[in-house]
Amino acid sequence: MMSATVHMNSAFQQCINLDCRATYDVGQVLTSCPGCGSLLDVSYDWNRIAVPSSLGAFRDRWSSRRNPLDFSGVWRFRELLRFARDDQFVTIGEGQTLLQQNDRLATLCRMKPGTLFLQYEGLNPSGSFKDNGMAAASTHARMVGAAITACASTGNTSASLAIYAGVTGYFRCLVFVGSGRIAYGKLSQALDYGARTIQIRGDFDDALARVRQICEKHPIYLCNSVNPFRLEGQKTIMYRVLEALDGDVPDWIIVPGGNLGNCSAFGKAFLELAQLGLVDRIPRLAVINAAGAGTFDQLVNRDSLSWNDGRPQTDIIGDYYAELDRRGARATTLASAIEINQPVNLTKALRALSVCNGVVRAVSDQEILDARALIGANGFGCEPASAASIAGLRLLRNTGVIAETDRVVCILTGHQLKDPDLTVAYHSGDADLHAKKLRPAGVLSTAFANPPVVVDNDESAILEAVDLPAIMR
Repeated sequence: MMSATVHMNSAFQQCINLDCRATYDVGQVLTSCPGCGSLLDVSYDWNRIAVPSSLGAFRDRWSSRRNPLDFSGVWRFRELLRFARDDQFVTIGEGQTLLQQNDRLATLCRMKPGTLFLQYEGLNPSGSFKDNGMAAASTHARMVGAAITACASTGNTSASLAIYAGVTGYFRCLVFVGSGRIAYGKLSQALDYGARTIQIRGDFDDALARVRQICEKHPIYLCNSVNPFRLEGQKTIMYRVLEALDGDVPDWIIVPGGNLGNCSAFGKAFLELAQLGLVDRIPRLAVINAAGAGTFDQLVNRDSLSWNDGRPQTDIIGDYYAELDRRGARATTLASAIEINQPVNLTKALRALSVCNGVVRAVSDQEILDARALIGANGFGCEPASAASIAGLRLLRNTGVIAETDRVVCILTGHQLKDPDLTVAYHSGDADLHAKKLRPAGVLSTAFANPPVVVDNDESAILEAVDLPAIMR
């Protein structure tokens, strides 16, 4: 494995298993604890780091926008992920994202005005939240002298890794995707950015197993979210949310759940912020699965799996995965970014639920696509997986878990052009397109569709279709 001697006594890697808690240098390339096999954290000796006394100090850095690190929405918060020196950080301008208050959408979700906010990560350079984590993973790869980076992907990870390799020129890039399980909008990015793309005959879980195997045997740096440095970058999404809210902590954070990296990172972010006294309370967390990829929902709500004070019941996880393998079960959802049956960050996500008094729910593809249409008509266009957050909010409101006056932040993870074919299929009046894209997945209704109107090339026909009096009312 690649390694480097890094004299950063303030940072180290640590096993999350409370019966182990082994520590390792940040210069080592590890995706699990060599002692017990558990996941690793990047941890810090906060006494050795000059952390500002308030979050406002990080916001003030934005005024020096000609400094690439202060411009970055990741490295602006560098004291909160201080595992590298300033001259080692990799940035392509990630994290220039928006938190939008959306009262129109709040009303449709039965929320009071002023309570619903959309954190839109589609404004990142590759169009998704992955750039936050890839800035950090690429920094660590550079620290240890990696020449080749790799990932398995449902699409967004490959696009992000490829753009970091292409823009910086520091690495060659390999991406592994499942056969037929990637939206063309995302695949096109990996191809355009120069990544060597390997299509595995299998799904994401198969692709991840193979890329992990290859990276363990060869000098190739793995950039999936099992890499603890990836999640350090993803913490900063929460820092920017707090920055936009002037430091006020919302009542709820709602996030789609696929490989469970985001929710794991968010839990770690708030755990550390509370330890540092930078927040006075921790929000609740809701993780939303697609029903066709509902492992986390099933394990938590059906099988009562929990963090268990740092000793999660791994036998429950093992039995569940063994049953999936026995049945040959595959994740199936139109929300391809969260089409994952065996999430690698499962135990960290359990910790996040414990830290944030969280809940897990699953929503159908129908609910996801309807929510995506509502978001597009009233806010930002987003990829289908993003809409799981709004679909989850509607479910949690209808069941009384979230109150109409609670202040809620929904994470929109990716841009709408990540999967334009599915968007057009939903809105189009083309029966063949509906049958090809929607019906096999059980989507029976396009209640919020906005189909194009086909008319003759004639002024009167066009004006009739436009219906100006109705528009102007």
